[in-house]
Amino acid sequence: MPSVWSLAVDTQHFIGAYPGAVLLAILVDVICIYMFRQRMNIAYDHHQQDEAGMSRLDRLLVALYRWFPVSLLPRRTVTPAEIPIPAVRKSETSQVNGVKQAYDAFLVLDVEGTCVDSDGLRGFNYPNEIIEWPVLLLRWRDKDRSGIARELEVVDEFRSFVKPTWRPQLSQFCTNLTGITQEQVDCAPTFNMLVHSFTGFLAQNGLIDPHTSERLVRFVWCTDGPWDIRDFVVKQCFLSKTQMPAWIAGEVLDVRSTVRQWYEGGGKSARFARNEALTKPPSSLPNRISLSITDQLRLLNLAPFEGRQHSGIDDTRNVARILTELARRGVKLEPNTTINPNKRWPWMGKRGKVREGYY
Repeated sequence: MPSVWSLAVDTQHFIGAYPGAVLLAILVDVICIYMFRQRMNIAYDHHQQDEAGMSRLDRLLVALYRWFPVSLLPRRTVTPAEIPIPAVRKSETSQVNGVKQAYDAFLVLDVEGTCVDSDGLRGFNYPNEIIEWPVLLLRWRDKDRSGIARELEVVDEFRSFVKPTWRPQLSQFCTNLTGITQEQVDCAPTFNMLVHSFTGFLAQNGLIDPHTSERLVRFVWCTDGPWDIRDFVVKQCFLSKTQMPAWIAGEVLDVRSTVRQWYEGGGKSARFARNEALTKPPSSLPNRISLSITDQLRLLNLAPFEGRQHSGIDDTRNVARILTELARRGVKLEPNTTINPNKRWPWMGKRGKVREGYY
């Protein structure tokens, strides 16, 4: 039997004598790996759409797909447009029963805030100030004594621009994105003044006591993602040197998260009626996919976005459409996101002040 040393020497001589053959072997290996990964992609797509009809080979390939080294050949990316949409006929959705709903009213909010277009200042770390406060109030049209309901309707609407105080001048990027002009915010109330007027709106609709702000009915705030209240409102309360109002403190219904849970088959905040098989979608979304309002409308087979994107009032109205459709499909609407009113960012100095050197 040849020794390890002799095998190493023979291999070295072979590589030196036939370098072309070695390169050809490596090229063949790479091609085989690529074809294998493509076959796994096909099997994985099959798994996403019809797991029950998969062959044993496809099941094995899906298992390999989950741990195969992605550094050699990365998995192909998936966009929301490639995701199969559940087709729901009117004859089916009309048979969906309502579910027991714990909340009597829903406040849909999608704020707009100051922003700049510069590296390092994008995202939610910037000291954004709220410049538009649009809210739609929805109530049940058909809730019975046992709490069963499925039809929501908009009963009132509130909208106000808000005057920023830390950086009163809007950037051109902000105006282009939101459509909000400098003149609109210059004539608007400050956030503290807005809180006072909006408290009156809530009292007028019988949601809170006008003197104590105590909640009189069970209502929940609804937003597209956690950012509006978790980030924008918390930052604004800091900059305005005011406590978070009692009527907005607590948990929030993240509509984007609820749509994802509905699409993937339900979860803690997306439970289905007894005949859920009629409306339950067929597959799951990749974790890397973040659903915009437009994507959510498409997944629910609703008409496209109505109005101007990144206009606070138009965003809010479209989120309300999504919430109404979820209720119609038998989804239980309840909070799924906790808000920390004491959340802090590195730029926060003394109360209401932005540290020097930041922005």
